[in-house]
Amino acid sequence: MVSSNMTLAEKVKAVESVFEDLDRDIATFQGNTGIGCIRGCGACCTKPDIEATILEFLPLAYQLHLQGRENEIFDRLASEQDSTICLFFATKIPGHGAGMCTIYEHRGLICRLFGFSATTDKYGKPVLATCKYIKGHENGMYQHAVDAIDKGAFVPVMNNYYMRLLAIDMSLGNQFYPINKAIQLAIEKVGMYFAYESPAS
Repeated sequence: MVSSNMTLAEKVKAVESVFEDLDRDIATFQGNTGIGCIRGCGACCTKPDIEATILEFLPLAYQLHLQGRENEIFDRLASEQDSTICLFFATKIPGHGAGMCTIYEHRGLICRLFGFSATTDKYGKPVLATCKYIKGHENGMYQHAVDAIDKGAFVPVMNNYYMRLLAIDMSLGNQFYPINKAIQLAIEKVGMYFAYESPAS
């Protein structure tokens, strides 16, 4: 169990540690199954109902603070609050097809999980959660991955990583918001920490 009196920097490092483990687990899964995104796609980032927690965007908000960009990004999020597409998804970039994430290193947990992780059915069996483009890709990588999972191949299970985040900070990790709102609230949380917390805390 993670200590409840962690500093902001310690929480950020703890979240990043979860991300690092997940990235390794996904790389293992991809290596075992051959599944991967279709180059230049970006379609999942345009899904209008993506939700995330404040906690998974705490590393991004912390980095924006260190860069002195938190006010700029907060204001952009506030001015585009009706947008359902993540602020950091850039479209129509030459050489990148439909678009790309501009904060890839600091993307949230949901952004890392989708496509290469599983939910579980009522029997506890992992069910691959991925997109229609991967499912319909002509090289059969989706079916190959499903067959591998059925034969016992390792696959990251979403709930395991969300539970690890909850252990870091229950209050910031248990409520979901539209992705831009989650980012905005994470920036606000970091800003309040630096404005009001003692430097020694």
